Amino acid sequence: MHRLGSQSIAPPKTSRHWVIVCICIFLAMLTWIVFGQTLRHDFVNYDDPRYVYQNTRITSGLNIGSITWAFTHIHAENWHPLTTITHMLDCQLYGLKAGWHHFSNVLLHAIASILLFFALQRMTGAFWRSAFVAAVFAIHPLHVESVAWVAERKDVLSGVFFMLTLLAYMHYARAPSTRRYLMAAFVFALGLLSKPMLVTLPFVLLLLDYWPLDRIRGKTSNIGRQVFRLFLEKIPLIALSAVSGTVTFLAQRGAVGWIEQLPMLSRFNNAIVAYIVYMRQMFWPAGLAVFYPHPENRLPPWQISLALTVLAAITTAAVILRRKAPYFIIGWFWYLGMLVPVIGLVQVGWQGHADRYTYLPQIGLYIAGTWAVADLTDSWRRQGILLTAAALLVIAALSWSARIQTSYWRDSETLFTHALAVTKNNDVAENNLGIIFLEKGKLDEAIFRLQAAIDLRPENGPAHNNLAKALLQKGELAQAMVHYRKFLEIEPQNVEARNILGTALIQQGHVREAVEQWEDALASQPENGNAANNLAWVFATCPDDTVRDGPRAAELAERALRLSGGKIPIIFRVLAAAYAENGQFAQAIETAQRGAELANSQGNPALASELQSNIALYQAGRPLRDPSLAAGGFSPQ
Repeated sequence: MHRLGSQSIAPPKTSRHWVIVCICIFLAMLTWIVFGQTLRHDFVNYDDPRYVYQNTRITSGLNIGSITWAFTHIHAENWHPLTTITHMLDCQLYGLKAGWHHFSNVLLHAIASILLFFALQRMTGAFWRSAFVAAVFAIHPLHVESVAWVAERKDVLSGVFFMLTLLAYMHYARAPSTRRYLMAAFVFALGLLSKPMLVTLPFVLLLLDYWPLDRIRGKTSNIGRQVFRLFLEKIPLIALSAVSGTVTFLAQRGAVGWIEQLPMLSRFNNAIVAYIVYMRQMFWPAGLAVFYPHPENRLPPWQISLALTVLAAITTAAVILRRKAPYFIIGWFWYLGMLVPVIGLVQVGWQGHADRYTYLPQIGLYIAGTWAVADLTDSWRRQGILLTAAALLVIAALSWSARIQTSYWRDSETLFTHALAVTKNNDVAENNLGIIFLEKGKLDEAIFRLQAAIDLRPENGPAHNNLAKALLQKGELAQAMVHYRKFLEIEPQNVEARNILGTALIQQGHVREAVEQWEDALASQPENGNAANNLAWVFATCPDDTVRDGPRAAELAERALRLSGGKIPIIFRVLAAAYAENGQFAQAIETAQRGAELANSQGNPALASELQSNIALYQAGRPLRDPSLAAGGFSPQ
């Protein structure tokens, strides 16, 4: 089998290094032209809060304790410690300035694009084809979600290690040695620690053994033996994938959606159609959105049949042409295989498909398409000029489309307004817009959007939670309780649901019932800082003597302070009140003073003034009491 890629024209050796430098600069500039605008963008209210700016474990920065936590705890229903550490590092270096977090994503994506060029060029010897594939990877609109969304750091970080694994494996395949194999395994492990979607990478490497690495050759009778030998070679890598897959499955059990409501047949049908949808979006990337609702059982039979027919036809063609055009079967199975973990057979979340899932799988289609066009036009008299013009036109069109798509990510309201404009029955977009209006104090607009989300999907737990908050702020306590209880019914194992329900109960004057909810939350998740802080406040300041418990209040407040990294001033107020309830007034005064200084440094003079008032009370030897706990007007801490 010959290496078709080697037929493409490359620059003379004397000038090749300079051309390589120019291509790398070109790829970096392309990436910057499309995604540089994100440095002016904000965080969005979809996953960014729990991944970054509302997660005290992340915002406290990078240290030995936080690194240990990243490896020993689940982060946002995922175990990707390396990604978690990069978020911590960003907070350490830049605080919560969103532009710099975006900068890290853009930088990693640019590096991945350049590494892809190096990997393809060195494996195939096809200089300009490799450059074109890398350019399309750098600026395709389907990749906007992976780059412009801070919470998708895992995509671009794992992309870097994916490309490094390709380079390391190629280095090993050309001169096998234990040291080179271990290097490939090491960077592969780093990729898995960034995002477990790389579990299919050993399969991709086996494909590359066929083409372009040409490690499967000779008579047909020997091919099976060669494939088996190469498969055995991948077993250590497969073992790493198995460990990563198992940990991921355990971590995402709470995110696996509707197994009863969405039977396997429905998931299979959606997966088949999704393969075709991703291909259509690759060629015509219009109507892209941050979230696409799952079609559930609404897919028409003709659509499923057509998708199956197209997939079967392409697969058959790839097998038939495997000798004449090996890049076709490799690129096609790269695409099919890498999408398996996220195609929806195991439903995680509520989306029907997602742009971010194409980040690495569609490289296979880029390769197949680019090599096919180059070979089909090989007899053209002015092939070089025509293909160069076509390539520049494609890159320009994709860059323009991607730049527009990136602009929708500038803030949450723009992002979800656009999602509603290009999708149907999008309860997630309605819910997130409701959150935005709720934060702005536009309660009627928030209630309208959140009710719309619930009407679209009554089992949308977060929408019930947010609607309850809006109703609570409007003073409609009884109606808010209906939605809080529905939230807890939908998500009985959700610790945050119990925490929120506790707040709602106490605002209705049900102190003991609220305490019970927070105790249950802490029993399930001992390091839940919100539940610990709320309980500590009630135990320290409740006017009812039978509720107060000074020692427990101090223990819980100290835990909440530790979990917060000492960066939330209101927790100092709670801890000071707990010390005062225990008669430790000197410690209460010192703690309250620290809290007041922190509140002033964070631009919160109202809280600082309140803490100063508390200090005067402690100086008089009197503990703090919160009369709102008796009147049912508790303010969440």
